[in-house]
Amino acid sequence: MKDTFLLDIDDTLLDFCRLEREQLLAVLRAFGERADDGIAARFHAINDALWKALERGEITRERLVVQRFETLKEAFGLRTRADALAVCFLDAMRSHAYLFDGAQAFLTELSRRGRLFAVTNGASRVQRRHMEDTGILAYFEDVFISEEVGHQKPSPEYVSYVASHIPAFLPARTLYVGDSLTSDMVCAKRLGVDFILFRPDGAPAEWTGLCATDYDHILTLADGM
Repeated sequence: MKDTFLLDIDDTLLDFCRLEREQLLAVLRAFGERADDGIAARFHAINDALWKALERGEITRERLVVQRFETLKEAFGLRTRADALAVCFLDAMRSHAYLFDGAQAFLTELSRRGRLFAVTNGASRVQRRHMEDTGILAYFEDVFISEEVGHQKPSPEYVSYVASHIPAFLPARTLYVGDSLTSDMVCAKRLGVDFILFRPDGAPAEWTGLCATDYDHILTLADGM
């Protein structure tokens, strides 16, 4: 039986992709720059690649937040300074948050079964604001944000911190749920806990482990553990 649940936040409970697209386009429009689906798609790809580099320790968070706009500026010939876009984008990202349909009911059910802990690489001031605004912060016994921990998920240092800060941590009774194979799956493996990949569109071709397409599916899989 599982009674300890480690949950990723962005694109597991909160719709980060929607938020990223909407706020990027709003910021670009505010500066009089091109703002359309093409530039939003390119930014998403650039941002995703840089976050994966951050997970591997190849770039710092401080460099990432500006470099993504430097790369976008070069690709599309934007006139605005990259650092100005970076500051406005982070401020804009704090101002909104979208909870996936069914996420709150899912958290309510999990809280009946045991303890909940958040494990996230998001920026501290953004993640805490989002969790407060959507009402999900109260569900968690503790929140492990990499910026606050001082190490990036899924680094061994981050994993060690999480394991040592969960009272009476028992891997056999712990379940990790997240959307990333490069971050969440690796983190779960290093913790020695069971993992469920959360992908509403289905598992990628290379994934052979457990995958849930909705929250009820997660609960069903958890019941079988």
